Amino acid sequence: MEENQVSLVNTCNLMGVRPIMMDLPYPPTQVREKNLSYANLLSIDYCGSVSEMSAITQYINNENRMSCKRCTFIQTILGIAMAEMIHLQKLGELIFLLGGRIDFTAQYRDGGPRVWTPEYLELPENIQQMIVADINAEKAAIKQYRMHMKRINDGYLNAVLARIIMDEEYHIMILRALMKGQ
Repeated sequence: MEENQVSLVNTCNLMGVRPIMMDLPYPPTQVREKNLSYANLLSIDYCGSVSEMSAITQYINNENRMSCKRCTFIQTILGIAMAEMIHLQKLGELIFLLGGRIDFTAQYRDGGPRVWTPEYLELPENIQQMIVADINAEKAAIKQYRMHMKRINDGYLNAVLARIIMDEEYHIMILRALMKGQ
């Protein structure tokens, strides 16, 4: 390397980051019976505009765009994204058990199937706006999960959704704490 060249190095270590979620077990992943209608509802939570796929992608994108700036902050964002990955995995298992397809297509009743797209994401430029967008996305997910729980008559499914909601509410609390630290 030439004497005048500057070397850029990311000194933030992301090894050892763990999912940020409630310290409670998840209910068993089971369903009462196959039900394509329920599978379609969960496909929206899996990869619709308000979905775990959108949450994961938005968090990872925010973490990448903040890299090297605030290590503890990006470790927290990555930990939340990892929890969202667990939610995605749980929903995928449930969709499969219900007899649905796992192909990144949300099955909307009124508008037909829609393939997941990054156009669903909100990608603000500054950290404060990123946190606000993440809080708003968590609130929208909670609202959608509660709406779906009202339409699902399967205690097994609703127990898993209720447990996911606990994590989403915990994420809002963590994000608000991050925002106060700004």
